[in-house]
Amino acid sequence: MSTAAPTSELTADALAVLRELTGRADAEFREGQDAAVAALVERSQRALVVQRTGWGKSAVYFVSTALLRRRGAGPTLLVSPLLALMRDQVAAAARAGIRAVEISSANATEWDDVAARLAADDVDVLLVSPERLTNPRFREEQLPGLVARCGLLVVDEAHCVSDWGHDFRPDYRRIRDLLGTLPAGTPVLATTATANERVVADVAEQLGAGGVSVTTVRGPLARDSLRLGVLRLPTDRARLAWLAAHVGDLPGSGIVYTLTVAAAEETAALLRDAGHEVRAYTGRLDDADRKDAEEALRGNRVKALVATSALGMGFDKPDLGFVVHLGAPSSPVSYYQQVGRAGRAVEHADVLLLPGPEDLAIWQWFATSSMPREDHAAAVLSAMADGRAWSVARLETVADVRRSRLELLLKVLAVDGAVERVQGGWRSTGRPWVYDADRYARVTRTREAEQRAMIAYARPVDEAQCRMAFLQEALDDPTAAPCGRCDVCAGPWYSAEVPPAAADAASAALDRPGVELAPRAQWPTGADRLGVSVKGKIAAGELLEPGRAVARLTDLGWGQRLRTLLGDDGVGGVVDLEAPGVEEDPDAAFDVPVRRAPSDVPPDEELLRACARVLGAWDWAERPAAVVAVPSRRRPRLVTGLAQGLAGLGRLPYLGELSTAHGGPAGGPGGNSAFRLAGVWQRIVVGAELRDRLAALGPVPVLLVDDLADSRWTMTVAGRELRLAGASRVLPFALALTA
Repeated sequence: MSTAAPTSELTADALAVLRELTGRADAEFREGQDAAVAALVERSQRALVVQRTGWGKSAVYFVSTALLRRRGAGPTLLVSPLLALMRDQVAAAARAGIRAVEISSANATEWDDVAARLAADDVDVLLVSPERLTNPRFREEQLPGLVARCGLLVVDEAHCVSDWGHDFRPDYRRIRDLLGTLPAGTPVLATTATANERVVADVAEQLGAGGVSVTTVRGPLARDSLRLGVLRLPTDRARLAWLAAHVGDLPGSGIVYTLTVAAAEETAALLRDAGHEVRAYTGRLDDADRKDAEEALRGNRVKALVATSALGMGFDKPDLGFVVHLGAPSSPVSYYQQVGRAGRAVEHADVLLLPGPEDLAIWQWFATSSMPREDHAAAVLSAMADGRAWSVARLETVADVRRSRLELLLKVLAVDGAVERVQGGWRSTGRPWVYDADRYARVTRTREAEQRAMIAYARPVDEAQCRMAFLQEALDDPTAAPCGRCDVCAGPWYSAEVPPAAADAASAALDRPGVELAPRAQWPTGADRLGVSVKGKIAAGELLEPGRAVARLTDLGWGQRLRTLLGDDGVGGVVDLEAPGVEEDPDAAFDVPVRRAPSDVPPDEELLRACARVLGAWDWAERPAAVVAVPSRRRPRLVTGLAQGLAGLGRLPYLGELSTAHGGPAGGPGGNSAFRLAGVWQRIVVGAELRDRLAALGPVPVLLVDDLADSRWTMTVAGRELRLAGASRVLPFALALTA
């Protein structure tokens, strides 16, 4: 299709809007921007714009919106993936006099006002998330009218439409259905900075469903302002020490990305202790705290945000001076998207990757997280065949899958038309659904290829190719060429020195064991449907006290040591699913992951000393008077040795371990609360000998010892049995928590 420039009349009008938008009287369109505007405004076409971060994709849809509104068109509907992106876009639109509003979970109290403004034609752009398209109220009350009046549909971060994309979101697939409902001739714009040829072809095919032609505007992806590098250090403490010593040397303010929430929080704490003004930014923050952190970075009130991918697509700080990754994203495309935050409006910005050996296990989970399991889907659809609305909590009693995964499964089934979201939950549509094993296998192979490519990107300087050219080639950019700036082209631009004082401080922080193990306070909804006749709050006489663990498996320091000790169980716990084990040889970072059986060896002296430090810092109301072990099938020597070792350290009697009944606990790590409880209910009991030993002591506090606390239901049931057998308190202690 033609990508002709606009007519002279449109050029003048468009340029005037652009200058209002940017606040610059000398602003000019970048190459391709005016062609995209012309395709939308003059020819009412569908356009896919693939351009580097900072090129100005938002300018295309805001300028087009202003021009279309002047011609009498209805409001623009902009589907955008993140609240941070929405806020930036609303602010940018206001500068050009464009009235933009959002409908999201963050402004639920304003929805009626937004609806009134839409009815009065007082809105130029309505921003919604793709998930909003599944909301029954929005779908029934707002969407039909919006579609009928829509002057322009914009799909931002359009790579999310494709399950080949690095950030596929199932709800984005609803956009194809939405396209089919638009009045003929409604212009459509899809934008992204991170799409290779496979993704571009897939998105263009979906945009052109029904035989509609699509204009593709694609430009070079090189970022001249970025100086890329990879620094390989042998241990997590060396990486943290390097960051603490050198983050102050990096230009301006920036982002330090981590792969897990725990790593973000721990890294931020260590950097603050080293005197740096930083904040953690993760998906656990509420919206107000996220916004405050974003503004602190924009206003240069902090040196950095230490963030997970929650601070991703669309965050806009034009003068961001650096991006550092502690751990690598799972693909070069995803990495390009994240480092694209830096250097938009400055001549030079530094980008550095510090890979870690734990990255592979985390990749494995992300590679499969959007893939539904056939047995889970079959269980859900079978239960929903009754035609009633099912809540997510109720569905947890028919499929042994954690809530986040269950919700993702429901989204996949919904976009495939098998279920629909209704008031009160989800309901089957009655349409047949077939598990597309071939497609999921193809996507899995693609993910694995992306992981291999990321391993290649992170090679040492003397083995790698130009970093920027590598990323361009990963995005199928035909203009890829050596950049002349990265550590491969020009030599390392960063110091590899880890000062001894910084190393000592990092070691002290990472060697500091101890995290709280919060007790369960409520029985899971629907447990009675799995044969467990409990509900509501756990009775006071059956509750555990707040407990302790040495570390979370997602933690740096002791978390990594415990992952090594616990083998596959430990690595799987890091990412809440069955991920393969990873060799922790620090010199083999990015080697092929190795599946290992879990270790079953008695605890060594270093581990017992760490446990002793946790016990010594435990502010319990009443000291335990005895130690009991949870029975373990996989690591009996470790758990028994740990319990006996702690008893010896505290000069306490070791009373033995609880007994198993009915074949012992069923199921494994992962899954949801209802199934995990059913798998241990009445399967862990106080045997006769242990009961007699407890009775001889009287009602005393007991330290209950296990290796790994995943769902915490094993500890809860074991502790309840001890309470019912006469223990006055039960203090749970585990080597590790999964999250």
